[in-house]
Amino acid sequence: MTLNEMGAAAQKTSRFLVKLGQDHKNAALGRVARALEDQAQELIRANETDIKNACEKGMKESLIDRLRLTTDRINSMAQGIDQIISLNDPVGEIVESTLRPNGLEICKKRVPLGVIGIIYESRPNVTADAFGLCFKTGNAVILKGGSDAIHSNTAIVSVIRKALEDYAKEAGLDGELLKNSIQLIQDTSRETARAFMRLNQYVDVLIPRGGAGLIRTVVENSTIPVIETGTGNCHVYVDEYADIDMAVKIIENAKTQRTGVCNACESLVIHKNILKEALPPICEMLKRHHVEIRGDEAAREVVEGLVPATEEDFGTEYLDLIISVKTVCSLDEAIDHINTHNTKHSETIITKDYNHARRFLNEIDAAAVYVNASTRFTDGFEFGFGAEIGISTQKLHARGPMGLKELTTTKYIIYGDGQIRG
Repeated sequence: MTLNEMGAAAQKTSRFLVKLGQDHKNAALGRVARALEDQAQELIRANETDIKNACEKGMKESLIDRLRLTTDRINSMAQGIDQIISLNDPVGEIVESTLRPNGLEICKKRVPLGVIGIIYESRPNVTADAFGLCFKTGNAVILKGGSDAIHSNTAIVSVIRKALEDYAKEAGLDGELLKNSIQLIQDTSRETARAFMRLNQYVDVLIPRGGAGLIRTVVENSTIPVIETGTGNCHVYVDEYADIDMAVKIIENAKTQRTGVCNACESLVIHKNILKEALPPICEMLKRHHVEIRGDEAAREVVEGLVPATEEDFGTEYLDLIISVKTVCSLDEAIDHINTHNTKHSETIITKDYNHARRFLNEIDAAAVYVNASTRFTDGFEFGFGAEIGISTQKLHARGPMGLKELTTTKYIIYGDGQIRG
């Protein structure tokens, strides 16, 4: 199919999905979840081809980890869909209602966005997550994955479409329409990607998920409205009133659990009054995990062997076993440094001081702001959304992990009994 044909098919399916009730949607999603579990080995075999190609290209290990499918990760994809099933369908919800003096009842109702396009890199789990959330909210989705994961994405989409077609036969529904709830653009060329960005005749919203280069390209070239999901230069601020043991554990989790994800810690900010006590155990832990530490002058005076940090380091999303360290003299300086260098994704403060915690929560400009917790929780599954389309770092329509409600818009519905405007 051409892009225009895919767009037309998706638009036709989106109009069909508006009429599909929650029971049908949940049953079809259940069939998809079980199919993913049943076909796990087939998906892993397809993924092995992508992993092999990535290794031959010299892709760094943190990105290979992001690409890899395992039985546990496939089961997590299925569990994410199961959680979506358990959530209330927001479509049709009356958000607010007003009775006007002239007797008109004006209501605001949640409705699907329509056709959602997603351009993403190297994370095959996005394929299932995006489908589940879009389908539950009555949206058709067109996916454009990267070349690194093409075999994995093709296999996942094939399993989903077959499960939808099988359910349609059982339920007496149109199988062609139902399986077109998800379509994958298999041409991974940049030319096709740019053409997709201009398919505004059919696609209502475009969501990029990937590195800064991809997101910038989509924002600059798309004629479709874009929900921008940002990169993650996430900070941990160790306040002068921090519990040092807690700080070590949180930084260990935030930095080393998975390095190639957008909610991993990339930057450590630490108050000068706790630097001598806190930095040595933090660095000792990081070195056990083979993390390269790039510190400012004050940090290097306390711990030997740190790499000198540049100004560029403080604004870099490494997606690797590298972290920057910045020493500050006050909470004000910490907040200013983070707001200057962050990507508005996720930030956390480690402190026992209530007022410092409240100021950090109020003054940090980010989609998710934490007190005494790892940034790794910024995730749709962890937030109880079942999965996520992405972490929106913009301020219009949606911000933070995007679940079901963020994939809807609203329209006004007005009830009258013959009113005319004078």
